[in-house]
Amino acid sequence: MIMDPNLIGQMMLEGGEITSQQLDEALLEQKKTKQKLGTILVKMGAISEGVLIKYLGKKYGVPSILMDETEFDEGLINMIDPKIVQTRKVFPVKKKQRTLFLAMANPFDIETIEEVQFALGLDVKPLVTSEGSIKRAIAKYYKVDSRIDEVLADLEKTTGEGIEVVESEETPDVSQLLAESGAAPIVKLVNTIVVDAVNRRASDIHIEPFEKEIRVRYRIDGALVEVMKPPKSMSSGIVSRIKIMSKLDLTERRMPQDGHISLKVSGRGVDLRVSTMPVIHGEKVVIRIAEQEGIQLDMRKLGFDPKSLEIFINSVEKPNGIVLVTGPTGSGKTVTLYSALARLNKIDVNIVTAEDPVERNLHGINQVNVNEDIGYTFAEALKAFLRQDPNIVMVGEVRDKETAEIAIKASLTGHLVLSTLHTNSCSATIMRLVDMGVAPYLIATSLVCIQAQRLVRKLCTSCRQIMEVDKELFAKMGIDPRWAEGVTLYRPKGCLKCNSTGYRGRVGIFEVMKITSNIKTAILDGANSDQITKIATQEGMTTLRQDALMKMRSGITSFEEVVKATVE
Repeated sequence: MIMDPNLIGQMMLEGGEITSQQLDEALLEQKKTKQKLGTILVKMGAISEGVLIKYLGKKYGVPSILMDETEFDEGLINMIDPKIVQTRKVFPVKKKQRTLFLAMANPFDIETIEEVQFALGLDVKPLVTSEGSIKRAIAKYYKVDSRIDEVLADLEKTTGEGIEVVESEETPDVSQLLAESGAAPIVKLVNTIVVDAVNRRASDIHIEPFEKEIRVRYRIDGALVEVMKPPKSMSSGIVSRIKIMSKLDLTERRMPQDGHISLKVSGRGVDLRVSTMPVIHGEKVVIRIAEQEGIQLDMRKLGFDPKSLEIFINSVEKPNGIVLVTGPTGSGKTVTLYSALARLNKIDVNIVTAEDPVERNLHGINQVNVNEDIGYTFAEALKAFLRQDPNIVMVGEVRDKETAEIAIKASLTGHLVLSTLHTNSCSATIMRLVDMGVAPYLIATSLVCIQAQRLVRKLCTSCRQIMEVDKELFAKMGIDPRWAEGVTLYRPKGCLKCNSTGYRGRVGIFEVMKITSNIKTAILDGANSDQITKIATQEGMTTLRQDALMKMRSGITSFEEVVKATVE
């Protein structure tokens, strides 16, 4: 039976689930990506996955199933060869006498139904659901990512969804490597790792060689998750393939190397920053993933509380001075600075940035990659910027006294300077500048605001559970139990939507210190970080711990995340 693939869109339109404009946008996107219309509507946020599944049932005239809300019998799951499940994208739901109920994205796929019937000797009744929910169930129950033979088997049958290497602006499209029938298994494996990591919202890929195996891990929502263990024999091939893609030296295995790859993954632009490092059993590769359209540039959606956001916005909108964003690596400092630049980016303002490297191209802003190998440091870039008539300067990081003093001089001559430092709190930033050798009077006269931040994981709203408050534990961790009074707190559980972690996504916690006259006096008097923090909190500053606790009280994050991110 042949059906119009876009019939579901018309059904949703008639059912009042979507507007004609949303349908037109989805159809246009479908022409570009060749994805299923329902999948596109979910990604657009026009409908929920539950709505999609309901209409899939209406379209095909068969019962539907919400996979994420269903518990499955692992004994039944083990009956089916994982290769069939992975390649056919089906999932066994339940068995009743001689009938197996099978979740399928296309319940009219007679070939698949017959294959399962032949393999098990059972009658098969299809249940329709979304392809995404089937993939999540497979990833959880079959652990296919840990079995290299199944990954390769899947690669052999992949046709049409893959990655395209973007070699230049003039040639943005090249062949879809996953669809190449003659491509080597190593090529397909590397492409699959990248595609899977992007689809699972990973920020980094770690490929680590050991004595007898390779370990592949993704960093998802800040936590590393093991996804597969290819045989050690593939190690040199995997590294070589990545080096070819990122234009690194294939013959150099004794020194670290850094490279860059621009890709299109299923139609989405992705930038990959590649770092290789020699270890005792080969070369380790870490790939940082940055989706070109994935950075949130609306400051109001980063997680600031209203009061702190107002202080930070007022600070970055001043005509001169220094605003510093601080925190450890991976705490979201660059996103915060990009958000500030997006707000300040106007036709009558000249903005220049020095970055290592440029993580996203911002239209209308002059961005420069520093290159310390040739002596083009942040300090040298900053000197050059001041001859370019800038209004606003962003320096990726203040690493030394020279950079700090040039930034201060720029701020004192009418420029707004934005930059970052690796410190743990706002007050510690002042101590760090003093340790660099910067005179306290220069710090006091140039600083406008310091903002410290961290990222905490957000509880999965589909499976979070109510938490019973242990007052003794709260007190032991330095948290006043009164924070938990009168509110419902939640803890993580784990489901298919969150890959059984209990968390999905991350949000920022912030500490914003306005450099008031009292704080300036404290800096000049040589006050330590505790004394400066005390003054700031007396003047109304919300600390990192307090901001995290407010997000815990709101059900956004968990007690464990608060403790981990704000150790005191």
